[in-house]
Amino acid sequence: MKPRPVDAMIHTEKSFQSAIVDLAIIHGWHVHHALPAQIRPGVWRTHVMGDTGFPDLVLAHPKRGVLFVEIKTVRGRLTNGQKSWLDALKDGGADAQVWRPEDWSYIQQRLAGIIR
Repeated sequence: MKPRPVDAMIHTEKSFQSAIVDLAIIHGWHVHHALPAQIRPGVWRTHVMGDTGFPDLVLAHPKRGVLFVEIKTVRGRLTNGQKSWLDALKDGGADAQVWRPEDWSYIQQRLAGIIR
């Protein structure tokens, strides 16, 4: 599997996230992402117990650590719930980040293990 170029990812959060997942898998990361389910025509929900705003991705690698990542487009904004989760994770010692398309070079290096 070959990672997509960054210009193919910029248009939507979903396509950007998909490119990150592809790259993570290439580099041996375990990936978790909760997908919403359609509960009736036109109505989608992600069933969650607890606080809303949990990061989009949890990435785990045996040698490169665990990452909690919120994916945003160039103009995307964090909700209060997302900010609260990221702050709590960071305060607890976790590596919790927001990734945007302009971070692609860093993302590539981080997932490849070039930087931590």
